[in-house]
Amino acid sequence: MRFLDQVKIHVQSGAGGNGCVGFRRAKNEPRGGPDGGDGGDGGSVFAEAVDGLNTLIDFRFRQHVKAGRGEPGRGACRAGARGADVVLPVPVGTEILSDPEGAPLADLTETGARALLAQGGTGGRGNAHFKSATNRAPRRADAGTEGEAHWIRLRLKLLADAGLVGLPNAGKSTFLAAISRARPRIADYPFTTLVPHLGVAALDDEELVIADIPGLIEGAHGGAGLGDRFLGHIERCAVLIHLVDGTQGDVAGAYRTVRVELEAYGHGLAEKPEIVCLNKVDALAPERRAEQREQLEAAAGGGIRLVSGVAGEGIRAVLAAALRAAGERIPVAPPAAASGGVA
Repeated sequence: MRFLDQVKIHVQSGAGGNGCVGFRRAKNEPRGGPDGGDGGDGGSVFAEAVDGLNTLIDFRFRQHVKAGRGEPGRGACRAGARGADVVLPVPVGTEILSDPEGAPLADLTETGARALLAQGGTGGRGNAHFKSATNRAPRRADAGTEGEAHWIRLRLKLLADAGLVGLPNAGKSTFLAAISRARPRIADYPFTTLVPHLGVAALDDEELVIADIPGLIEGAHGGAGLGDRFLGHIERCAVLIHLVDGTQGDVAGAYRTVRVELEAYGHGLAEKPEIVCLNKVDALAPERRAEQREQLEAAAGGGIRLVSGVAGEGIRAVLAAALRAAGERIPVAPPAAASGGVA
């Protein structure tokens, strides 16, 4: 199934039915009183978060959504039927925004959460409502009110405990595949990952949901490489696992590039607990490993962890630290400088 995390749709609720002008007519009552019924209310449009969905692709070809119109009232004080509501199933984690302002309208973060997108119109009153001592045969009835119609934006933000961040080709997909049953596309060139992936990692009796987003590049916070859309998927994460490719020349510069993008994007990403990992250490000679580690520790301002998604080195220690941060929502304590953080 193709992944789609942003769509714009037009929603329109139903108009209310008109009230009826009617009078009772019977064999022995040729001039009965008013008995016009009320019109039915128009249907409304709702969005509801449901399990089993992880994309908004269903709205690619359903951009216009319209609820049912209320039926008009009838004689004998019969009210018109209410228009049918429309409930749009969306993935858990969907944010609803106004268009074009982008103001948040609702955030559906739990299964069963529902948001009103367009309120149905009110049915008009029949002439039975307007009978009075001075007007015994009113010929007035109200028209139903129109429904609401506007454009809105749906934006999916993945729900995960931890988020993997790093430059392209930092080894995030390999790391995710090593700790979970997720099978993202893996290759030795940048931008292998084009859409976010979710994986569930197990450590002893606990589980951790991890999101792998495509690699960030300079200017990602402003939309370069769709980076602003990808960063939105880790807004809900409790902790970030920052992977730096240990085989590249400037590990400190790679770390700082991602940190600059996190800070520029905002939304609290830069303040989240962070586990900094020097990745692909299985490909480094001992002297090179020590040198790269020293440079990255200086840039990160503290202890880092040495990991390898291919060899499985250091993975358990990273998961344990991420579980603590996700469960307690507290900053992650860096490993002691002497230990290297290797499991």
